[in-house]
Amino acid sequence: MNKPAVSISLSSYGADLVRQRGQGSFVDVLATAGASRIEWREELLTDEDPAQLAAATQAQLLESVYSSPIELWLAGQSKPNPQLLPTLQRARDFGAKWLKVSLGYFTDNNDLQALARLLSQSPVQLLVENDQTLHGGRIEPFQRFFDEVEQHSLPIKMTFDIGNWQWQDQSAASAARLLGRHVGYVHCKAVARRADGKLVAIPPSAADLHLWEQLLRHMAHGVMRAAEYPLQGDDLVQLTREHVAILAGLGQSRLENAHV
Repeated sequence: MNKPAVSISLSSYGADLVRQRGQGSFVDVLATAGASRIEWREELLTDEDPAQLAAATQAQLLESVYSSPIELWLAGQSKPNPQLLPTLQRARDFGAKWLKVSLGYFTDNNDLQALARLLSQSPVQLLVENDQTLHGGRIEPFQRFFDEVEQHSLPIKMTFDIGNWQWQDQSAASAARLLGRHVGYVHCKAVARRADGKLVAIPPSAADLHLWEQLLRHMAHGVMRAAEYPLQGDDLVQLTREHVAILAGLGQSRLENAHV
């Protein structure tokens, strides 16, 4: 049976190291470790050449997601963010099949037909993520947004960031139950509170992995998932290989039972 596609968000290796080495240097790491997808991080780009990175991933049979920090909807504007179309083009230049952005300020006045026209100009699929903000990190705006997406039959899926719900004291379990059918990509990260009160991403414990198994029950079988937590050590290939295997295994017992 094919295992679910596992992506690695390059931010997992630490911003300083990624900027120092360049994002292209991680293509071989991910391919050797058995990942099937790579998530480029726009905020960590330095002087990378998109065509070179696209060629490198293609040569290693990796697919790619392009992550941009832009928000889909800006405050007080009914039209989609004017940066969306050039960002879709940039994602395509990097060879990405998916573009991940944040929801932003979604209201009932947002123009979904204008969004549909923009998306029709690009083959890249849009993934909209819950972030850590008050306006883009709560369940209710996502319910309203994806109700509209369904009504307009838009080719948009959700990036469900498991850890980010904690920044706004939202229940990941409730979010999965209410939004799971819309999810096309899962950002896996555990969260801890530091002594200074700040929330930070950490690698998962056994309890976290058990929770993630429960959340995935509300989503499509074999949904694409990614590590977005610290992967830092002397042997990045081995460390990445271990976490690719962990994430690929999530939900597999359910799949195996379904095929008995």
